[in-house]
Amino acid sequence: MRKLLLIGCAAVALGGSAVAVASQTPRNETFRMLELFGDVLGMVEQYYVVPVDNKKLIEAALQGMMGALDPHSNYMPPKSFDELRERTSGEYSGVGLTITAEGGLVKVVSPMDDSPAAREGVQAGDVISAIEGQSAAGLTVSEVSSKLRGAIGTSVKVTFLRDGEEPREVTLTRETIKVESVTGRLEGDFGYLRISTFNENTGRELTETIQRLQAEKPGIKGYVLDLRNNGGGLLTAAIDVSDAFLERGEIVSQRGRKPEQIERYSAKPGDLTGGLPVVVLINYGSASASEIVAGALKDQERGTVVGLTSFGKGSVQTVMPLRGGADGALSMTTARYYTPSGRSIQKIGIEPDLEVARSEAEAKIVSRSSFIYSEAAYSTALDSSIGEERRGAHTPREAPGADYDKTKDYQLERALDVLRAGGDLSRIAAAPATVVVTEPVAQTAETRAETPVDPDKVERPAATPEITPDNKPRQD
Repeated sequence: MRKLLLIGCAAVALGGSAVAVASQTPRNETFRMLELFGDVLGMVEQYYVVPVDNKKLIEAALQGMMGALDPHSNYMPPKSFDELRERTSGEYSGVGLTITAEGGLVKVVSPMDDSPAAREGVQAGDVISAIEGQSAAGLTVSEVSSKLRGAIGTSVKVTFLRDGEEPREVTLTRETIKVESVTGRLEGDFGYLRISTFNENTGRELTETIQRLQAEKPGIKGYVLDLRNNGGGLLTAAIDVSDAFLERGEIVSQRGRKPEQIERYSAKPGDLTGGLPVVVLINYGSASASEIVAGALKDQERGTVVGLTSFGKGSVQTVMPLRGGADGALSMTTARYYTPSGRSIQKIGIEPDLEVARSEAEAKIVSRSSFIYSEAAYSTALDSSIGEERRGAHTPREAPGADYDKTKDYQLERALDVLRAGGDLSRIAAAPATVVVTEPVAQTAETRAETPVDPDKVERPAATPEITPDNKPRQD
């Protein structure tokens, strides 16, 4: 009964909004523009050089209308809506890429762990410039997605562009992507927990992994929670992961258009780790749900954050099926996310307590504003709502030198150093001699992030809040 009531309330709310908008807009002007749309469609149908598919044209118009709102609001045709639901189930077919679009370019948010794309060295921030030798410029996320997908065992040639390097064509063989969202292993006296995405299974998998590590190492002394290159996922999964490390307190809040549209999510009693030290690893590929977890543990002083400032995707999209999904769905931005201290994630991201780049090349990316991959790079992105801006171009505090062993993970090593110090940054050992530190770039209004890095779903009655950049970011 409660679900039915909620569905009814949602329908009434949406209907009321439509009435309000109509009453505020001059009716004659609205009808005139709708008539203009019909006229243009008719002229295209009659005079265009080749026959056209009116359905495709109207779908494109809907996508254009939603895309004019912000980077993450969009219209999904029925096929795209079905794929969206498939991706959150934890298994799908493809090459293992999370992608998004900006300025006519489709970019990689992150490669899925142990996917065909990851094994070929594809990285967050890479631009897809061509598929099977045909330019990808101007293609939508859905169009690129359809080209990357295909029968298991078939291959697709994709050309990637990366800052400072020549174009690189790789052959990706499609396979079933079984998303094991949580993996774990022991690193000496500590547990290493890797979350690659937030899906329906993440909370259960995290609990099982922590219990397994505790059984393998009864005297375990702490945990590294690795959220690097995790582009987001289900809100419920982000809450479950945060709750696993918290005894009490707020995890995240979301605030809509009106002051009364506030939802708060809090932890339940019971810390699965027994209060042991936790270090959260993030980078500019950590978005949405990852930022909720990092922000909650940081603000609640439950974990130390190490790495690079996260992506800054702090807006809430609600998925609204159209005629039960028969006509697809709208994914519309309806709120912003805030950390427990009231800080907006949107366009700002989560700043680490200890800023560490994984490599010298990554440090150079952060030092050049035009190549920083973040939400702030979207020209149509929502503002943070609190008057703050993302930190501009600068040299990270730490980065390994050119002679550092590239088979090692420098950020993970520093995270373990923090754990050995019990989470007290004042007690960690000085950075190794391989660290390169140069003069930071002067920070001005022009040195803000200007070009990005950036899949999610909780079934809610009629409207489903989700958390990922999807132009939406897509897993393919």
